[in-house]
Amino acid sequence: MFGLGWLEIGALIVIALLVFGPEKLPEAAAQAGRTLRNLRRMANNARDDLRAGLPPELSNFDPADLNPRHFVRKHLLDDLEDDWNGKPRELDPVTAPPVQELVDELGYGELPPYDAEAT
Repeated sequence: MFGLGWLEIGALIVIALLVFGPEKLPEAAAQAGRTLRNLRRMANNARDDLRAGLPPELSNFDPADLNPRHFVRKHLLDDLEDDWNGKPRELDPVTAPPVQELVDELGYGELPPYDAEAT
């Protein structure tokens, strides 16, 4: 939980008991729960208001995409993971090389055309 071990959680409970005392600790925990609930509700409302104000073209916008870590994972690392896991990527027909067309046109042992000025 939040990267904390049992020792750290126990230390936090002991410190909370010392600071608030055993009689006020339940009230403090309830107040912390209400505060977290209100913060989560405010964040959800802000996200919904943002999505409602966007044009229809951006209806699938996710504010988490603005986080650089999420952006890199989504746009760069997903392709690498697919390659590692053996999932074939679909090639865009515009950028996909017409390999089969070249193979059909060339005879056995014939070299493909080469443009020295293009390299």
